[in-house]
Amino acid sequence: MDKKTVLMAMSGGVDSSVSAALLKEQGYNVIGVSMQLYERPESQASTGKTCCSLTDVLDAGRVAKRLGIPFEVIDLRDRFKELVMDNFLEEYAAGRTPNPCARCNERIKFGLLLEMADSFGADSLATGHYARIRRDPDGIYQLLKGLDPGKDQSYFLFGMSQPQLSRILFPVGELEKPQVRELATRFNLPVAAKKESQEICFIPDNDYVGYLEANGIPSSAGDIVTGAGVKVGTHKGIHQYTVGQRRGLGIAWEAPLYVTGLDREHSRVIVGPREELRRTGLVAATPTWTSVAPAEAVELTCSIRYRQKPVPCRAALLPDGKLRVDFVDPQYGVTPGQAVVLYDGERVVGGAWIEEGI
Repeated sequence: MDKKTVLMAMSGGVDSSVSAALLKEQGYNVIGVSMQLYERPESQASTGKTCCSLTDVLDAGRVAKRLGIPFEVIDLRDRFKELVMDNFLEEYAAGRTPNPCARCNERIKFGLLLEMADSFGADSLATGHYARIRRDPDGIYQLLKGLDPGKDQSYFLFGMSQPQLSRILFPVGELEKPQVRELATRFNLPVAAKKESQEICFIPDNDYVGYLEANGIPSSAGDIVTGAGVKVGTHKGIHQYTVGQRRGLGIAWEAPLYVTGLDREHSRVIVGPREELRRTGLVAATPTWTSVAPAEAVELTCSIRYRQKPVPCRAALLPDGKLRVDFVDPQYGVTPGQAVVLYDGERVVGGAWIEEGI
C-alpha cells in the first residue's frame, strides 16, 4: 500500500515542527509548506513573540531540511490582506472587536491552503493546532478539544465543516505542551527552544491602535458617558476601546468603571460599573456547524472568548438564521465581533460571530 501524502503547514514554531516529525516517523510522505502572509520588516519581529515573519519561514525551512522533507513557500499576501487584514479594519470601523486568528484559520489555513492540497498531490493537510478529530461509528467527524487544557485551540476552529475535518490531521492534539518540547529535543529540531508566538501576526509590537490609525481608521474624539448619558470624560477614538476594558480609561471615579458599550454612530464610549456588563445571553450571526445544525433548542456549553472555560447555555436558531444563546448563569464582557463557540462535552458543535449581548 502506498504511503499517504500529507501537506504539513509549517509556521517555524515548535508545534508544527514536531507535527511534521511525528508524521514522518509514522510513515507519511510529508511535504512541508510555509505561507508568506504579509510584509513586515524583520526589525519589528525581533521579540520572539510573533509568527509568520521571514525568520519563521527560514526556521521552517531549517526544520524541513533536518527532517529530509521537501519544502515550499506559498505567497498568499494578497489573499491574506483581503480576507483577514481588511476584515480586521472593517470590524473595528464598525465598532466591533474582531478575532483575526479565527478568521485566518477559517479562510486561509483550512480554506485556501486546504484547497491547494490537491495541487501537491496530498491526501490530507496537517497543522500544529492543539485539537483532535475523531470519526464516530456513523462516519461523522467530530472536532474535539486538545488534550492539554492550557493549550486547547478548538475555539479558533469552530467553522470547520465535515469535508474539511475529513482531510485534516492534528498530530500534537493528543499531547501536552511539555511532551511536545521533549519530542522537539528528541528529534533534534533547531527550534526546540523557540518561544511561542503571542501577538497578532501582522501588527508590530502588538500596537493595534497604531496599526488601525496607520491604515485609515480615524482617531476621532468623542465623549465617554455613563449608561444614563452623563459625560465623564473624553476619548480620542472608539477603536482604542473594547467591551469589558477597565484600564486606560483616564477617568477618576468613585468606583471602578468598565467599557460596557461602543456607540459608533455618536462616537461615544459607554462606561459603567462591572454589573452593567452582565448579560443573560447573546445574539450571533452566520452560525456554522461541524456536522448538522440542531433542529430545536439544545442544552450545551459555550465560550465567548478564547481560554474561557465553557459555561452552561441553551442555544437555538432564530427565524432569521441567527443564533441565540441564553446563559444558565449571567456572563460578563459579551463582546461584539468575537466568536461564541458551542460545545457538547469535549466536542465542538459549532459557533457564530457575536452581534450583541442581551
